[in-house]
Amino acid sequence: MKILEAKNITKMFPGVVALDSVDVAFEPGEIHAIIGENGAGKSTLIKCLTGVYEPEEGEVLIGGENAVKNKALFGKIAYVPQEIDLFGYMSVAENLFMPYEKSGIKGTVNQKELEKRAVPILEKFSIPIKPSDLVKDISVSSQQLLQIARATVHEDYDVLMLDEPTTSLTSRDTEILFDVVRKIKEENKAIIFISHKLEEIFLLSDVITVFRNGKKVAFSKTEDVDTDWVIRQMTGHEVDQNERFYSTKVSDEILMEVNHLTGEKFTDISFKLRKGEILGFSGLVGAGRSELMQAVFGYLPVYAGSVKIDGKEWKLGDTNYSVRNGLIYLPEERKKQGILPVLSIRENISISVLDNLRSGLNISRKKEEELAQDVIDTYDVKTPGSDKEIQFLSGGNQQKVIIGRAMASKPKLLIFDEPTKGIDVGTKTEIYRLMKKLAEDEGIGIVMISSEMEEVKKCSNRIIAMYEGRIAGEFDEYAGQQDILGAIIGVNS
Repeated sequence: MKILEAKNITKMFPGVVALDSVDVAFEPGEIHAIIGENGAGKSTLIKCLTGVYEPEEGEVLIGGENAVKNKALFGKIAYVPQEIDLFGYMSVAENLFMPYEKSGIKGTVNQKELEKRAVPILEKFSIPIKPSDLVKDISVSSQQLLQIARATVHEDYDVLMLDEPTTSLTSRDTEILFDVVRKIKEENKAIIFISHKLEEIFLLSDVITVFRNGKKVAFSKTEDVDTDWVIRQMTGHEVDQNERFYSTKVSDEILMEVNHLTGEKFTDISFKLRKGEILGFSGLVGAGRSELMQAVFGYLPVYAGSVKIDGKEWKLGDTNYSVRNGLIYLPEERKKQGILPVLSIRENISISVLDNLRSGLNISRKKEEELAQDVIDTYDVKTPGSDKEIQFLSGGNQQKVIIGRAMASKPKLLIFDEPTKGIDVGTKTEIYRLMKKLAEDEGIGIVMISSEMEEVKKCSNRIIAMYEGRIAGEFDEYAGQQDILGAIIGVNS
């Protein structure tokens, strides 16, 4: 029995066919993985299945009825977006049951009653927080689990749709989530699981549908296929999963020297970075990696210690100084901190180098467009033009624009914080090659922070492992994964 079905769905935007005659069905008691490269059509499909977009052709059937003609049917779909979408200054219990009408709560809201009702739900999801806690005060991982729990509060749903649900979760929280998802499956709900993490797809799903260029290109039972098959269907070609991307042109010249640096979530950190080197930082969520690099960049305070770049004392606590002097930080939260979503690709690129684009007192539109087109061509950004709002690009293409913008300011050192977060396996390879090229051809020193062990191993000349704010080990590219893993969980410290 098909509880949710897209029949011959076609959705078009100016200059692009986002979905091309797509047929896909979802059944109760089944975990159905949807996978594809960035821009393959997954997000558009989600919005058609939840009623955000209305397709030009085809039907969305929920329980056999046309939901486009009866919008109330979309209430049967419980959707959990990739981005955190909670009210920070409201309590956990309040967030859990909003909107109250849908939760069956009428009249005056009794806070104590809300908190009492919240307890078993929080226990079911093993979320280590109190119902009275403000959402802004709980961890990102707990916020993500809370958001998923909220979607299941309204028991009249038939389909649970999870869009990249583990992006902000620790490995332990991911295990908890998967256990809960399996229980929901046993309740005979249909589950749509969207993820770029292939190991999760194979661990959790029953069936897989693959999208490429707006089309459904493959469907299979998960047990009948392997990773190579999925990658081949996604990309249309073979991808060498054993390819390495560390720099082969590391200089003996020290670019950056960090000495006994201490800040809010890190203590007594010392390391060196050479020109043309890719230095990986590995560790669990909360190990202090991002805070360390944000302090070097000048975004967070430093309590003690010093930094030298090119042998000169570096001014800390001033991000403008860092950017002017060639240190660029590319943040993990790309959509919140890396782009100006309502501005065009051209404007997002030019904003960091406006002084170079002046013609008299004004910004030269011609120079701006030439720079944008150069970035689009050099970094193979897939877009109909530079005037397209950057929010409508896929995550991988947004990341390429951010790298191109950084390179326009002629940096000597780049800090990549989770460079491929939310990016598909094919585009990941493109980002890795870009980093390798920048290190080798431009002599740029690169610090790469990543929670993915495979990524760190593929790309790094050296790997520094952090545990609870301290360096727990340093490894070369030949180090074994078990040794690095032991360091990041504190076994070797």
